[in-house]
Parts: sequence; C-alpha cells; structure tokens
Amino acid sequence: MDVTSKTTATDVALAEELVSFIQKSPSMFHSAATIRSYLDEAGFTYLPETGAWDVEPGGSYYTCRNNSTVIAWKVGARLAEEGSSYHFQLAASHSDSPTFKLKTAAELEGPESYLRLDTEAYGGMIDYTWFDKPLSLAGRVLVREGARIESRLVSLDRDVAIIPSLPIHLDRSVNERFSPNRASDLCPIMSAGDCTMGTVDALVAESLGVAPEQIVARDLFLVNRQRPCVWGAANEFVSSPKLDDLACAFTSLKAFLASDNERDVSVYCCFDNEEVGSNTKQGAMSTVLADTLARLNAALGHTADELRQAIAKSMLVSCDNAHAVHPNQAGKYDAANRCRLNGGLVVKEAANQKYCTDAFSRAVFAAVCADAGVPVQTFANRSDMAGGSTLGNLSNTQVSMHAVDVGLPQLAMHSSFETSGTRDVALAIAAVRAFYDADVRIDGADAVELG
Repeated sequence: MDVTSKTTATDVALAEELVSFIQKSPSMFHSAATIRSYLDEAGFTYLPETGAWDVEPGGSYYTCRNNSTVIAWKVGARLAEEGSSYHFQLAASHSDSPTFKLKTAAELEGPESYLRLDTEAYGGMIDYTWFDKPLSLAGRVLVREGARIESRLVSLDRDVAIIPSLPIHLDRSVNERFSPNRASDLCPIMSAGDCTMGTVDALVAESLGVAPEQIVARDLFLVNRQRPCVWGAANEFVSSPKLDDLACAFTSLKAFLASDNERDVSVYCCFDNEEVGSNTKQGAMSTVLADTLARLNAALGHTADELRQAIAKSMLVSCDNAHAVHPNQAGKYDAANRCRLNGGLVVKEAANQKYCTDAFSRAVFAAVCADAGVPVQTFANRSDMAGGSTLGNLSNTQVSMHAVDVGLPQLAMHSSFETSGTRDVALAIAAVRAFYDADVRIDGADAVELG
C-alpha cells in the first residue's frame, strides 16, 4: 500500500462499518455480543467454558467469559503436516472504554426537585469532555424469573441524562482552570421534578419488558449519545466515542476473519477491564487466555509439555490505540518517535516495558508488514513524560511469549469523543491480517523464519 495515497471510498466504507460496530457496542457486554455476532455469521462454533470442548484441525471456535471477554481461534488444517510448527499467532484488544458506572443506589434526590444519578469513574477519562452531552445508560442487568436469575443486555438507546456545566457568570475563572470534582460536579441530572426515586429501574424494566421488582442487580454505564461520523473536506477523519479501544477490537477482528493460515492456530482475543488494570477474572491478567489455550491444546490431543513448547514459539500482537501528534501541541511528543493520522498502524515501545515491544518482536512485525507492503509507524513517549500502559505486558504475566504493542493513531484519547484517521482503519486491518497470514516460525530469541 502507498502511504501517500488519499482516502478512498473503500477506506470510508470500512470506517463507516467501524462506526456501526461502535454504535452496537455501548458497553463492554455489548462489545462482546457484537463480536460474537461477527463470529456466528462467519460459522464459528461457540464452546462455553462450562461444557466439554471438541476441537479439530480446520475448525473455527470461540469462547466467552463473563459475557465481556471473547477469545476465538482457527485451527490450521495443515497443522499436523510435516514441516508445520505447532504454535499460536494472537492479536489482543479490549472491550471496555473509560466512562462512569452507576452505583447500586443509583439516584440522588435534590437539591430542589432535581433527580440525579450517583456514579463513579470507570477508568481514566478526560472529565470535562462529559459535560453538556446527551447521555444514556447501557450494560447488563440480572433479572429474576421465579427461581432463575438471568443476565440480560440493556441499552436504553435514548437521551435520559446530561451533566450540565456551571454558567461562566458563576465561575469567571473557568477558562483559566477547570478541575471538576467527581463526587459533586459530575452527577448527571435525569429529571427536574417529574421523576422520582426508582426511575432507573423503571426505565430498565420497561426496556426489558419486565417488572421493576424483578431487577436484582445491574452493571450500568453512562453512554455518550453524540453521533459518530466520518468527516472532513476529504473524509479523512472518523470521530466517535470508544475509539480506544473498539477501533482495535474491530480491525483485529476483521483481519482475523479474513486471514488464512493453515499452519498455525490463529487466535483473536478481546479482553474486558483493561481501563481499570486488567486484574479481574475476565481481564488480560486473569487465567482466561491460559485456560483457553490449555483446553484447546488438550482437545487437539497434545500434552502439557507440547503446549509449553508451542507457547515458546508463539507471538502476540497487543492492539491498543496510540497517540497521534496533536496539531496544536506538537511539543508534547518525542521529536523522532511520533506518528500521524492516516500514516498506518503504530508500533509502540517504552524502556520501562509498559509496552511489550522489544527489538525481536518489532523486527518480526515490521518485516511481516514490509513483505505485505503495509506501512507502519513508530511511537515512544517523550523521555521526560510518563506514558500509559496496555494489556500486552499484563497478558504476558499469565502466558509468556514474544509480543509487540501496536495501535491506530488517534487524537483525544480517553475523551468522551475521540478522533482517528479514516484510512488507518483499512491500514490496520491490512497490517494485522499480514501477521495472521504469515507463518511465523520462532526459534527462541535467536531467529525467526517467515513463511
């Protein structure tokens, strides 16, 4: 691909599909359900963790934990042939994004006749970007039907709340500094007096067609209802809530489904809870990946030692978005290691290993992309600024293998409304597909052969 090419109709169509994917995914539970719909349509077999697994060469499968983490895999049809090397090639992203979660006692009365929502931060969002936006609620609720308690997805899909700004007349210095208090300044209003306590459960119950008293528990989150769009004089930009990290969840899924590698086990992972540290039963630091690989390994008839050998010959592409250079704040970025919108997927690295990229994994991924004619970019933080972290190095504490951190370049990361390049959607799919398609044969940390 020519990195100097302009945005095409195909690029726009893929960006529009990304927007549709995000709109179907207002919470991590919906993200997992949306991913599962793609897998089901492609003919994958669902293997629940609670059942026995039957896995065969040439088959395609997936499993799910907590209805918010999905792991899918395709077993190469020629995996057992002479000359094939039993190993895994994985890409991993995450299903969650920074937002606000409703507390169990979700409503606050007053002052005056107002009804407000009581929330707490989920992840490290840019707080001010949540003000004066139409908001809704989405997540899962546990509904009781007799002796059975059942989990159900809910998305109100309507504007039900807003976090209003204080008028500048009452805070003349607001443009000089603004540091809202999450306990007092960020409570959305739901009503000016027409609604009373119990409105949240009433709205949810109405949406699900059940009685409010049947709702026994909920994981509900605020949803920014601002309309995603592809925009710009030349359609160069795509803006939406949750680009971090649903853009990577989408592009790696599209790459995984389009790939064709008969000599490996190709694996797609989308973990929950990256934004709050990954240290949950369904996060990248949990046993979910290790459990999945162990079970599919056993179902294929391999021993535990053969699994360890396979993991040692495997590679992970950790997919989580990167910081594109900001047009008004270029000085905040490293002068030599910075990336731009529509320049291709970004390889991220940090000396403190908050990113898992090293010379070996960079060389493999860069070579695969070069062979496929797909551009890649480089990102590192300025040396006097601390950067973020992601799921690659955390996943490696449970399943250790060579790994590289990549992501789409974007602006306004952790804003309630983020921006990426339209063309980068197609470029990211091409780069990750090139990795899935390549037969990556790793010899420890000494050498790698690309087939």
